Amino acid sequence: MPVLPKYLSGFTVIPIAYPSSTHFIYARAHATSKSKTSKPNHVFPEKRTLFLVNIPPDATERELKLLFNHCGKAERVVFDFHSTDDLTEQASDSDEKMAEAEAAAETPDTETRPRKKRKLQTTEPTPPEVKPLPSSSLRTLHKTGSCAHLIFIDSSSLAKALSPPASPIPWPSSDEPRGLSHYMAKYDNERPPLDAVRAHADSFMERFEFDLSKSKQEAKYKKGEAIVDEDGFTLVTRGGAYGQTLGGGVGVASRKFMLTGKTGSRRKKEKKKEKDVFYAFQKAEKQRKAILDLKRNFDADRERVEKLKESRRFKPY
Repeated sequence: MPVLPKYLSGFTVIPIAYPSSTHFIYARAHATSKSKTSKPNHVFPEKRTLFLVNIPPDATERELKLLFNHCGKAERVVFDFHSTDDLTEQASDSDEKMAEAEAAAETPDTETRPRKKRKLQTTEPTPPEVKPLPSSSLRTLHKTGSCAHLIFIDSSSLAKALSPPASPIPWPSSDEPRGLSHYMAKYDNERPPLDAVRAHADSFMERFEFDLSKSKQEAKYKKGEAIVDEDGFTLVTRGGAYGQTLGGGVGVASRKFMLTGKTGSRRKKEKKKEKDVFYAFQKAEKQRKAILDLKRNFDADRERVEKLKESRRFKPY
């Protein structure tokens, strides 16, 4: 068996042992480029980020963390298909979690904490929940030769990860299916049982009817119909030009009417004009009349132009 190089073009060669084959991952320390398109420095810290090339296509974040668990605890794994916006969101989430953990450690015991005020329960009906379809956790497949960034918690773990291993490292096992079983699980996941589909459709229709009834109630309120609550009382709300309520019933004067005494301007309905042309012969007569008027106006304009030309001619005698 030929001797494998420990380093290749600045990358550390990490052999991965599978049951029937060997895979090679190439690793080096992450270095930010000076170009404008480079990712922010707080997303990939230089002294704690390990850049991996040629990761397995079915590798997951948990498996990569377990693979380098002997070097140190990893904070997160970012694959190459993530956008810059997703990276900044992940970094901000991790920073917020660390800040919350520090704040929780600095806070005193629960006895000295002030008691939280209880929230008043609202009488609004709660919308029905939509039952989701059953789904199993499946791994996301990557392209062959994909890259990833593994971010450690401390910088000492990066130095341990860059040291070449003496023997191939076994790939960690996972509960998620892989290979042919992955595609079989994906096939079953896309075709749930009929009972689950029926329960999902029924719950969705309940939610749809709930939202529809709520929108109808709001539409009635806007149209000016009386809205009666469960106890039989009419809802009185300020609004309208003459102080009438939007829901009907008792009238309440608006502030504008109380101060100025003027009502809102209402648009008058325009009277519908009768159609001049209804039958086919009326349309033909109208077109014929328009043509004759156009010809008559043309002849009159031509005569007027001829008279102007005659009046402008030079006559010395």
